[in-house]
Amino acid sequence: MSMHDEELRLPSQDWRAYQGVLSRRVLAFILDYVIVALLWIPAAVVVFFLGILTLGLGFFLYPILFALVAMLYFGLTVGGREQASPGMRIMGVAIARTDGRPMDFLTAIVHLAIFWIANALLTPLILLIGLFTDRGRLLHDLLIGTVAVRRDMY
Repeated sequence: MSMHDEELRLPSQDWRAYQGVLSRRVLAFILDYVIVALLWIPAAVVVFFLGILTLGLGFFLYPILFALVAMLYFGLTVGGREQASPGMRIMGVAIARTDGRPMDFLTAIVHLAIFWIANALLTPLILLIGLFTDRGRLLHDLLIGTVAVRRDMY
């Protein structure tokens, strides 16, 4: 699909589209990581058998397995048609790019990676940034050009 075929969809400028988004994002985060933890269990079983089949080499996947599962989960869901993970959909939130283009798999993974790096450096204090920015944007949103918006207003 070329850039000319993509439908541009700019985030709303209405303040109501961002009302309560920060608290909804926190709850969506908790729901999503419970789902990722549940998905990690069958992935760990698959890696166990892969480790046996590869005479132990597959066991080297264990240290990065949770990150791989989370990247696939968020890449496929946030980078998919709905532009939101299941936790975000439950909480009524979607991620939109400020340039109007849809989120793709790679952008969703970069969004997640920047979140992890910012969280490792700044701990949960990154949530405080959302209290002082327009539209409740967090550090990783500002760096990559995204915004969380209420799905019913997007």
